[in-house]
Amino acid sequence: QVQFVESGGGLVQPGGSLRLSCAVSGSIARITVMAWYRQAPGTQRELVARITRGGLSDYAVSVKGRFAISRDNAKNTMYLEMNSLKPEDTAVYYCNLFGPNPLSWGQGTQVTVSS
Repeated sequence: QVQFVESGGGLVQPGGSLRLSCAVSGSIARITVMAWYRQAPGTQRELVARITRGGLSDYAVSVKGRFAISRDNAKNTMYLEMNSLKPEDTAVYYCNLFGPNPLSWGQGTQVTVSS
């Protein structure tokens, strides 16, 4: 059974950077599209970015130009490089499959952007 473990979150000042990692317990080589999601308190989980097996990526308008998603199929790991962070980026970040039938969610990693 595939499981996701997110890490790399923390407290950062506005304008700062963080790199999130998503370690997958199974092989991701066959997973066509993976994605990062986030959920702020009192809001629904939203899509942040997605990436195909071949490396094509797409981003939410709110993070485009600031975030970069990547994946290493050999290491069964996906990453999210976050730059120019804003307070509104504060949320718990999760990784999973992209699509209507995600697998079990991991615990996520908390990102807090505050001065």
